[in-house]
Order: sequence, then structure tokens, then C-alpha cells
Amino acid sequence: MRFNFLFGWLFLICLSLIQCKPIQEYQRRMAAIEITEIDLNKVKDGEYTGEYDAVAVHAVVSVTVKNHTITDIRLLKHENGRGSAAEVIPNRVIEKQSLLVDTVTKATSSSKVILEAIEQALRKGLD
Repeated sequence: MRFNFLFGWLFLICLSLIQCKPIQEYQRRMAAIEITEIDLNKVKDGEYTGEYDAVAVHAVVSVTVKNHTITDIRLLKHENGRGSAAEVIPNRVIEKQSLLVDTVTKATSSSKVILEAIEQALRKGLD
């Protein structure tokens, strides 16, 4: 009986440690996001893809730039885990022509991941 009790506790401890790894990696990747403004005057015309994966939240975007203006952002893939979606972020970026837009309430992680993917795409077009 005592062996079963100890084995049960050991099993629960191991299970919790295994389950914490993805959470820690998610937290690390989210903390690593620093959205910085891209000088659109230095971005060449073209269509660029960007991606950011924060384990539970993932986005792939296609960004079109013409005459140093973001003309289109397509959200090719977006997984938002258990949180809320933030599909309005691309439109906000286009309207403001800037990555420095407000995040969506209750979808902060999703917003940041989409913004990071857009930034990664724009960086591909820098001179």
C-alpha cells in the first residue's frame, strides 16, 4: 500500500515537470519578443513571409510592400492556443503603417506573435 502511494506521488511530480517544460518555453519565447519599428523607406518592394512560434501561439504572415508602403498583410496561419484571436492586428499595421499598434485586449500573446511575424517578414526586405 505504501509503495502505491509513493509511486502515485512520484508519478504526479514527474507529470507536472514534463508539463511545465512547454509552459516555460512559451514564457521564454513570449518574453523574447521586442517589437521594433522598421523604417519602411528601407524596405524594397516585394512580398515577404514571416513567422513566429511561441509554442502555444504561432503565426505565419505574408506582407506586401509597394513604394515603401505596406499594402497587404495576409495571415496565412494563426494558432492562438487557449487565448483569444487577434486577426485585426494586420489591419491596424496597414492603417498606421507601423508595427507600434495597440494589442488586442485578452489577446496580447496572439497580438505580439502576429506583430513579431510581420516584423520578421519586413526585415527580409531591408536594403
